[in-house]
Amino acid sequence: MTIPSPSAADTAAATGPADLPASGPGRRPVVAPVGGGRRGTGLLPYVLVAPVVLFIIGLALIPAGFTVVQSFYRVDALDPPTRFDGFGNFVRLLQDDAVVGSIGNTALYVLVGTVLSTVLGITAAVILQKPFRGRSLVIAVLILPWALPGVVEGILWTGIFDPNAGLINGVLSSLHLGGSGVLLGEDRLVTITLIELVQVWQITPLSALLIFAGLQLIPGELYEAAEIDGCSAWSAFLRITLPLARPGIAVAMVQAVIATLNVFDQPYILNGAANTGASVTMQTYFISFQDLDFGEGYALSLLITIVTLLISLVVVGAVYRRADL
Repeated sequence: MTIPSPSAADTAAATGPADLPASGPGRRPVVAPVGGGRRGTGLLPYVLVAPVVLFIIGLALIPAGFTVVQSFYRVDALDPPTRFDGFGNFVRLLQDDAVVGSIGNTALYVLVGTVLSTVLGITAAVILQKPFRGRSLVIAVLILPWALPGVVEGILWTGIFDPNAGLINGVLSSLHLGGSGVLLGEDRLVTITLIELVQVWQITPLSALLIFAGLQLIPGELYEAAEIDGCSAWSAFLRITLPLARPGIAVAMVQAVIATLNVFDQPYILNGAANTGASVTMQTYFISFQDLDFGEGYALSLLITIVTLLISLVVVGAVYRRADL
């Protein structure tokens, strides 16, 4: 009786993959499974994100929730104990002439600051859009006002607005337009406009860089095609640049709204506690840390937060449009 010899396949099956040649035609590489054969990465993503989440919760959400709760309580160091007051803090705020006046001042700050910083930011971004020699140096110099603290800027501009030896008063005197020589504190509209010009000097660089970043995404072929079609530079700006730059403009306007709604350093340094230029944020400081009425301070902070959020949503909804290139 003849016993058939085993085939190569039977031999391989019997000996297992360890006896297969290390290399050669038909060799299929063996890939070791990652993580013991389990799919996914397990808890690693959550572990990596956890510090950031805890940081946000600890420094943002918990204080925000505390502010919301305390705004409905009477928290006054001069009138203890703390007790529930409902909407009493909000009613007293609206009956306070200083707070009502600061609301009007802040509205002017927002209007002047947002419009000027956006217009100047668009202008600067369009100028920087085309490469030229020294553009990097210009961008570095442009960002300096934004990098300076508001207190430092206020002190610098105090010398410019000085009624005796200030630069502006010197120019006005040479033109025989000096008047009383006092620029800040007398006329409300003049005071707010001059103070907001200082803040515009600070926030415009960031607006310009945000819009400039958006302009870098516009393909140059669009401008070339417009030039071939006989489109003027102004028409190209209106039909190409502005529509496609709207996302960057929206972001720039939102940051300008947030900065102007929360302005504190410039009016406080330049104009002190005078009502002619006081902002809502300054009133929050005065109520909380001078009057020691923390309940009204919490309530005013909550109102500022809500108004900031609402105006930002309106700006984004009105200006932002997705650019489909």
